Amino acid sequence: MGQAELKEALLAVAANDALDGLLVRGEKGTAKSTAVRALTDLLPPQEAIADCPYGCPPDDPDGQCDDCRDREDPPVEERPVPLVTLPLGATRERVVGTLSVEKALDGDPEFDPGLLARANRGILYVDEVNLLDDHLVDVLLDAAASGVNRVERDGVSVTHPADFTIVGTMNPEEGDLRPQLRDRFALQATVVGCQDVEDRVAIIEQALDRDAAASARDAYDHDAETADLRETLRTASALVDDVELPADFAADIAELCRDAGVDGHRADIATARAAMTFAALDDRPKVLESDVRKAAELTLPHRLQSKPFEDTPDPEDVLDDHFDDEEGDGEDERDADDGDDGEDDADAEEDDDAEGEADDSGNEQSPSEDDAEGDGDDAEGDGEDEQEADEGDGEDDDRGSQPAPSPSGAEMDDEGDGEDQENDSDDGDESGESEEQQEGAPLIPGQSRAEVGEARAPDIDSPEADDRDGGTASGGSRSTVQASASNEGARVRTEQAGTDDAIDAAASVRAAASRGSTTIQSRDLRRSVRAGDTSALVVFAVDASASMRGPMRTAKGVAIDLLQDAYEQRDEVALVAFAGEDAEVLLPPTDSVTLAARHLKELPTGDRTPLPAGMQAAGEVIDRADPDVGIVVLVTDGRPNTAEGSPTAQTRRAAKQLASQDAHVVVVDAGRDGDRSALTADIAAITDGEHAPLSALSPERVEQAVASARDDAQR
Repeated sequence: MGQAELKEALLAVAANDALDGLLVRGEKGTAKSTAVRALTDLLPPQEAIADCPYGCPPDDPDGQCDDCRDREDPPVEERPVPLVTLPLGATRERVVGTLSVEKALDGDPEFDPGLLARANRGILYVDEVNLLDDHLVDVLLDAAASGVNRVERDGVSVTHPADFTIVGTMNPEEGDLRPQLRDRFALQATVVGCQDVEDRVAIIEQALDRDAAASARDAYDHDAETADLRETLRTASALVDDVELPADFAADIAELCRDAGVDGHRADIATARAAMTFAALDDRPKVLESDVRKAAELTLPHRLQSKPFEDTPDPEDVLDDHFDDEEGDGEDERDADDGDDGEDDADAEEDDDAEGEADDSGNEQSPSEDDAEGDGDDAEGDGEDEQEADEGDGEDDDRGSQPAPSPSGAEMDDEGDGEDQENDSDDGDESGESEEQQEGAPLIPGQSRAEVGEARAPDIDSPEADDRDGGTASGGSRSTVQASASNEGARVRTEQAGTDDAIDAAASVRAAASRGSTTIQSRDLRRSVRAGDTSALVVFAVDASASMRGPMRTAKGVAIDLLQDAYEQRDEVALVAFAGEDAEVLLPPTDSVTLAARHLKELPTGDRTPLPAGMQAAGEVIDRADPDVGIVVLVTDGRPNTAEGSPTAQTRRAAKQLASQDAHVVVVDAGRDGDRSALTADIAAITDGEHAPLSALSPERVEQAVASARDDAQR
């Protein structure tokens, strides 16, 4: 019911194998998984070599495994396109494959294929892909990049084809997706629950299956619609490679992706391919402007980037800005050129009709009707013909005879409010409080709104940073996996066991079987190496009194920097501000940079320092989140002046309570040097924490504290 954007995206990846991934974002209970699984009903069957575990194509040697290439006349069968589900709890062996113990014990060591082998030439479906273990994400990245699965473990050395389309679903509220994996999805569709009451009632009736006659009628209509869509996919798959992408549209795509600030060229290529696919799905031999815009609505949202403390640009604003800038008389020139390209009269007449409809919609229809027409363009380049792109650049300013309609497909509330806010924020950094800031949320008496400012950590030479640079890189690297000191976490590999190590029985049996023995000897004993997955929560408790604006901006910058590097360990960050009479949790625990930027854009300030309340609030955040490791970074001048009772006594009591929670505390002294009345040193002593000056507050210093706390937890 509904979900037009998701349906279009699924049809696109089904029609064009070059669109190698689809990310489906949406709230719980919106039939994301149901829609993905229903896709297999539309896919035409494929021919495969019958007894090949990888389903190799019989007529494509380049896509075959080594065994199939050496065969002269292998048996061929027709099979459905495979849809393989990768469970979140899958082991590495289950995904990549491993040695078949049964056959090895029979004296014939053989590779037992995993899920990647089964997904070859099909769809690999990952529900809640944002929660997938990092070591499995690394496997998917390697296979998706090469189309090949390479296995070197347990005495097995195998290479086999693993050419699949990955479809992942996720709920953004449950955490972000690693950027490396997010960029591997050619398209992204966003789904929301139906808001129309009649549609919601229809969903209820379908789920309860109350009306037998209506159910039979719906089943008949569904079968007819499925047959039509299956034929549409078959036609589009045959046509897509021959669809023409005009040079000016290629230039449009390249310019749009460049102006949107996306990394690399995957967005350009994906937009070009998607535009050609939408043309093929409409049974057209040439891309139209509406195809380009529709494609960009699906290829750009998950690739747009934000600056610290700026929301991610709204995709609709990005597209509107791009196409509005290109309004002019060029649309007439483009249509005239289309008529001279050697197409037949029917095609020319069809283009003229499309132009007439667009003109009518621009003059007579309402904005909502414009959206229904879907007449818009995307701009992404295929990265293959630079000359065509250059030739098209000169026409950019002359194209378009009317405003392009706003896209109605993508809803990107999570992504922020658009690029205009970036400029507003930059202006605020230089000139102080703007009128917009002064008109924000009301403050309690005694408070004033802090300047937004540019939030970044001070540039200092940190010895910890030097040590880290000299060591083994692990953040974001696919070449190394940090072992778990507590022998907990996902199993990523095995190695020779030592005298005191816990034995991995299955791996030991495989080691013996790989040499054809049914008896396990000491040389066969193996231990599991598991990925360290100890979760850490860093709570910044920041003094938000009026004199602490500088330290607040520093703390915000460090928090954002930590989040940007938190994907490998899935650490979370929270921020508590205390000012006036009480403390407030401004940022609940999150690993989302976008969410942090939204929550921390503005911080209130007050004329009092309720330090005990801030420490208590930080402790409560850790209690509720219950992380494996809790770190409190307390940024204050250590001079409390409000509390229920003696501020000094209450501060010491709050410090003792924090110490009882086994939290690792870093006290950042933001006061004046030599101020003997400050309690920062006392707090550090009571909590057995670290005491550091404000100049030392940096991501490296906090990461060192996280590593130290993680080591203590694993002892």
